[in-house]
Amino acid sequence: MYHNWLDRWDERRARRGEEAKKVTNFILDAGRAFPAEKRIETIDEFCVLADQALSDSRFYDEPSGSGQGFKRHDGWLRFPSDISTDVEENNVVWAKITESGSLDQALVIFHHWNASARNRQIAKFFSQHGITVVEIAMPYHFERSRPGSLYADYMLSSNLGRTIQSVRQAVWDGRKLIRWLKSEGYREVSVLGMSLGSWVAGLIAAHDPAVSKASLFLTAGSLADMVWTGRATRSIRDSLEPEIELSDLRRAWGPLNMENYVHRLARPNLDLHVVLAKRDKVVLPELSERFMQRLKDAGARPNVLELNCGHYSLAMPPYILLAGLSLKRFLSRADKSTPRT
Repeated sequence: MYHNWLDRWDERRARRGEEAKKVTNFILDAGRAFPAEKRIETIDEFCVLADQALSDSRFYDEPSGSGQGFKRHDGWLRFPSDISTDVEENNVVWAKITESGSLDQALVIFHHWNASARNRQIAKFFSQHGITVVEIAMPYHFERSRPGSLYADYMLSSNLGRTIQSVRQAVWDGRKLIRWLKSEGYREVSVLGMSLGSWVAGLIAAHDPAVSKASLFLTAGSLADMVWTGRATRSIRDSLEPEIELSDLRRAWGPLNMENYVHRLARPNLDLHVVLAKRDKVVLPELSERFMQRLKDAGARPNVLELNCGHYSLAMPPYILLAGLSLKRFLSRADKSTPRT
């Protein structure tokens, strides 16, 4: 009975979330994803470029000499993004810092798609337990929102190239922030990603050896499959389906698929923590299970917590309390890559 009520609650929450979303045009926009390439007019040509990006180990590496421009004031950090877009507000990255008074550990949080507020309670809790929390704004969210937009439609959409550009921008921004934290003296830097933010956090952890712990909430491997099957992205699928098959979308968004980087996520000096919802209709459990299996096949040993709730009801007690306690235990474990004296 309770879980039937929980499912209905999740569905009502999903309906509220889709009120502003609309079907938009399918656009390749390859120049945003692959700026150096000539005009691309077919899905096949786009997929070839995506294959090349996937095989390029430097695709998620920041430009050299990009560590300038940080300004800190009154608990906020601001710095320029190294990807310039046609939305001026999006080109400046904002992050809220909640200090712990210790340089032992910093946690960078990547929020979910269309987040309306930062995680003040999480930040306060972990800062009181010796972990400085830095809540970064992902592209087209919070202070970086596109003027006039009702939701973060430029972060994830039926524009294939812009979606790749946005996720890549989020990864570059996050890596730039992590380098700043290390320069400030933090011994250990961890990342926490929620839903879409888990893709960003996971890609950063896969490509940045400075990250020692990664916690991924409500995650899976294939972003294409999540968009195609998920409750929150029906309007995007409605835009995509008349123009592209799922198999081609998987290939086009191959650089965004964490399953393609499981060998990197399985590196010996990275600890992984995953929280999944068994009743999730946004990130389907079968997608999460497939990702977990591929991680294990690659040699990773993720610490997995599965809760009998939905995507949105994870934020309700007791589920959020259980997830929070599990995360606290994970972050409190000694970093296996740095011996303590």
